[in-house]
Amino acid sequence: MKDEHPAAEDRERAVTDKVLASFDGTGDPRLREVMLSLVRHLHSFAREVRLSEREWETAIEFLTRAGHITDDRRQEFILLSDVLGLSMLTVAINEPKEPGATEATVFGPFYVDDAPEVPLGGDIARGAVGTPCYVSGRVRSVDGTPIGGALLHVWGADDDGFYDVQYSADHSAGRGWLRAAPDGSYRFWTVLPTPYPIPHDGPVGDLLTAAGRGPMRPAHLHFKVVAPGHRTLITHIFVAGDPHLGDDAVFGVKDSLVVEAEHHPAGQAPDGSDRQETWTSMTYDLVLVTEGAR
Repeated sequence: MKDEHPAAEDRERAVTDKVLASFDGTGDPRLREVMLSLVRHLHSFAREVRLSEREWETAIEFLTRAGHITDDRRQEFILLSDVLGLSMLTVAINEPKEPGATEATVFGPFYVDDAPEVPLGGDIARGAVGTPCYVSGRVRSVDGTPIGGALLHVWGADDDGFYDVQYSADHSAGRGWLRAAPDGSYRFWTVLPTPYPIPHDGPVGDLLTAAGRGPMRPAHLHFKVVAPGHRTLITHIFVAGDPHLGDDAVFGVKDSLVVEAEHHPAGQAPDGSDRQETWTSMTYDLVLVTEGAR
């Protein structure tokens, strides 16, 4: 039996109906569609959980804190989207379904537009602390055609689990961009990724703590791959055996993106360089779909 008087239900429904009607004059059909659905679901959520005024105030305070902590180096709203799984759901909705294509995953909050260019085979670590890692593979279409000249943006955390932007403003390391060779091959040096916690000293961290969830991400390396006539790929490669593959705080792990990191003693590397310390290597082909593929 419902514990609300029918008149109360009518009052609640009247609020929703009035808000929905306010969008009748919206000129953009897609905007109207999205806003009407948002209002319906948001109001249904409030009714379902019987949202109290204090809970509503707490939510507003939470979002206000997220806004205050966000700047050009930290995006708390992306973190919030990530830990609620909305980022990965959006990826899943929009990702092309072509078999054989490299699967996409979350973009993350640590990409920057002005990463330095490195030559093919160069070192994007640029002083980042960690075990040297030689990463190589090919960029190709789903039909196997090499994509020469594809632009690869790469970024990752250092051995302490930090990205360069989490240090001083003028610190740039562990990221760069390069172009694939005419045969689609790519190669570069970086440091072996390590697991790390997402920033959890703000409201998103408080949410995770309250929910009894951890902030850890498994070790991974970010890729953004751009090529004419092909859909831009945003993905990671994850290090096999990482203890957090099953509890990624942002739900970004996919089995097809998990890669073995081979460990090597000091000596000659595939690029002919003489390594004076132990090093690692990872190999992964990046497979793009054509523009407009669904």
